[in-house]
Amino acid sequence: MSKCTICWIFATHSFWISRNIAGYFLDRKHRKVDVNKSPCAHVLCLIFFQVHGILRRSSSFNTGRIEHLYQNPQTHTEGNMKLHYGDLTDSTCLVKIINQVKPTEIYNLGAQSHVKISFELAEYTANVDGVGTLRLLDAIKTCGLTNSVKFYQASTSELYGKVQEIPQKETTPFYPRSPYGAAKLYAYWIVVNFREAYNMFAVNGILFNHESPRRGSNFVTRKISRSVAKIHLGQLESFSLGNLDSKRDWGHAKDYVEAMWLMLQQEEPEDFVIATGEVHSVREFVEKAFRHVGKTIVWEGEDEREVGRCQETGVVHVKVDPKYFRPTEVDYLQGDSTKAYQKLSWKPKVTFEELVKEMVDADVELMKKNPNA
Repeated sequence: MSKCTICWIFATHSFWISRNIAGYFLDRKHRKVDVNKSPCAHVLCLIFFQVHGILRRSSSFNTGRIEHLYQNPQTHTEGNMKLHYGDLTDSTCLVKIINQVKPTEIYNLGAQSHVKISFELAEYTANVDGVGTLRLLDAIKTCGLTNSVKFYQASTSELYGKVQEIPQKETTPFYPRSPYGAAKLYAYWIVVNFREAYNMFAVNGILFNHESPRRGSNFVTRKISRSVAKIHLGQLESFSLGNLDSKRDWGHAKDYVEAMWLMLQQEEPEDFVIATGEVHSVREFVEKAFRHVGKTIVWEGEDEREVGRCQETGVVHVKVDPKYFRPTEVDYLQGDSTKAYQKLSWKPKVTFEELVKEMVDADVELMKKNPNA
């Protein structure tokens, strides 16, 4: 059985999901394998899939979220996962790597993916998230692989921004509200353009917020789970957040990775919205995270003076800091994955409550081992 060569582009800030790159695949008998539940699943995935990844050069090792995929993590010895130095801002290296690897599937997960930071790094975000996607598509074309490569583009619910309808589906008009969303909008349409112009199998996965214990520490969900873990262990008293009433459709990354893979297994390329259909506020995420460690948060005050106080102890654990507000806010995102249910037979398996508990539990264990993590 020949191996399928998969190229995962996590050249910029997408290492959190690279931990989940083998989230769900199929074994020899085409049975679904869950990496997080089967101790040998990642071995099966690496036996039947040759995985190549692109990472940026750094003065320190920046592969912490994919250590388990090395043949020998202690020595960073590669097995069926091969890493190549490269960057989405460098067309030459992309052509060289794609020509060398000749992948069967390419998943572009690379991005400057922090929405708030995109306002401060607007040009860089456009260069990587927008033009970087064009560079990849053009590299495929330059290498003469338009008829043999299947391309997945990590689109985002931030495309909808100032939402034009609720819930949002594939036909909902886009209205991005950040440099990140605007850059991803260019990436979305350039994928559609290459698909129609060159008959390329290229798809957009419009994924709503997908989280896991490997989420970057400066994203709000991980900031909450890390802080709650530290407070639970007596390592921290309080932390600050921005808009507590921002509402999102949060799912688990491993469920969404399955949907990504399924999109590239279809006969025809199509774009899909991937979401749970449930909406929860940042405030609710905070409440459920604290409740999991035995604390009840009571909210007091208004606007920038609002605080979250522990009902049991009276200690203020949560504060609001205006520095975390976005210049233009996205207040409400809720996805409609009916098309994915019907055509991919996909639906999320992990509930919101299970996601919050998993993230908090993982960070409690992490902070026990290393309070400075």
